[in-house]
Amino acid sequence: MSEKIPSIGTLTDRVQLRRRESLGDGSGGHDHIFVPVTNLWARVRGHAGRQASNADGRVVALSHTVVLRFRSDVSPGDRIVYRGRSLDVLSVTDLNGRRAYLSCGCSETSFTG
Repeated sequence: MSEKIPSIGTLTDRVQLRRRESLGDGSGGHDHIFVPVTNLWARVRGHAGRQASNADGRVVALSHTVVLRFRSDVSPGDRIVYRGRSLDVLSVTDLNGRRAYLSCGCSETSFTG
């Protein structure tokens, strides 16, 4: 989906950017955690959802687009937290090639019964 350049004042959603870090678990393995990097103003829009089943129950996957001011340190694998919801960054695109805004394609996954 093509994202438009946002109008001034439309980045009204407060989000937190988190980066994935690996920590040793003390027994030779690694644990992955997401550490806070910074809080940002953004525009978060939901797009589509799908439901599937797996051995543990139902899985619901939602897709979102998060637009924020350009940053060179946002990449796939990062996480954006919005209103307590974890959005995994899947793609990052410079909206108009002028390094003004980023459009992040994100996925939110939840498991139910």
